[in-house]
Amino acid sequence: MLVGMTIDLGHHGDTEVGAGLVDLAVNVRHEPMPGWLADPLRESLTQLRAYPNDVEATAAVARRHRREAGEVLLTAGAAQAFVLLAQTLREARHPVVVHPQFTEPEAALRNAGHQVDRVLLRAEDGFRLDPRLVPEDADLVFVGNPTNPTSVLHPAEEVAALARPGRVLVVDEAFADTTFRDGVDGEPESLSARNDVEGLVVLRSLTKTWGLAGLRIGYLLTSTALRERLAAALPLWAVSTPALAAATACASPTAIAAEREIAARVAAERDHLLRRLAHVPNLTVAGTPASAFVTVRLPDADKIRLELRERGYAVRRGDTFPGLGPDWLRIAVRDTAITDAFVATLTDVIEERL
Repeated sequence: MLVGMTIDLGHHGDTEVGAGLVDLAVNVRHEPMPGWLADPLRESLTQLRAYPNDVEATAAVARRHRREAGEVLLTAGAAQAFVLLAQTLREARHPVVVHPQFTEPEAALRNAGHQVDRVLLRAEDGFRLDPRLVPEDADLVFVGNPTNPTSVLHPAEEVAALARPGRVLVVDEAFADTTFRDGVDGEPESLSARNDVEGLVVLRSLTKTWGLAGLRIGYLLTSTALRERLAAALPLWAVSTPALAAATACASPTAIAAEREIAARVAAERDHLLRRLAHVPNLTVAGTPASAFVTVRLPDADKIRLELRERGYAVRRGDTFPGLGPDWLRIAVRDTAITDAFVATLTDVIEERL
């Protein structure tokens, strides 16, 4: 389904958060920073008189994903990568964004003057990807995996099937490190190590798992030719020295092992949230969640969100995501104690309205 309706693409979860509210609106993990990350960050602050040098961080990220250094471009967060792609690939004639999806890719495209088509995945299909919905003449395609806000994880081969000669396929894997599957050593359905898919660009973020939203560090993985073209459009020293230190640390074997442990814990906490939500009246969960958040549908969700704020909880509204609407809310996965208290409050709010 292709549409071009107007939606507030600039609304994000941090807008929902306020003083005294339990934050279930922002998909950033709330845990103390480990020493192996905190120590290099502190050390980097003693080196600020020198201009940033990204050689070590680039090499570390390349090793982490079994890529060549020339296939890695570090950016000031994934958001900068979206803008970089939109501004650099101005020759694209038919950009398409697969929704529901993080809204920054479309916002960046529109701000660069592109006319954007939306492909809407359907709730009745569990928001699963169908590559056939993407027009054949689309030459720049954005898709999330796992997708924010639905938390649905698409099969890697179905995502890769979107590739075409002459098409740039951008896969937003900002939440790939939150996914977990028994028996899988690594991130299930990630394309980050694939350099054999024509036109593929994989975007990654260090914001979510390591709580680095304020540091602004992410990167993209793509062919050497496209990487060089994108790098030429970046300003000098685009990524700060502390952010480079974080990129190096978060690509280490220690970080990868910790990441897998966190992903397993998130999966258990998500399953607990889903079990609790199964008993909430008139509530339906979107698709099969696989990340650190779930999206739910319930009547009068827009009003319920406001009542939850009055009782101390911030959740993410759904009506600013193309393909959703006012009856949808996104809820971050937190520890079981927070989940239990939140679901009890949510149930009270709903039952008082019945």
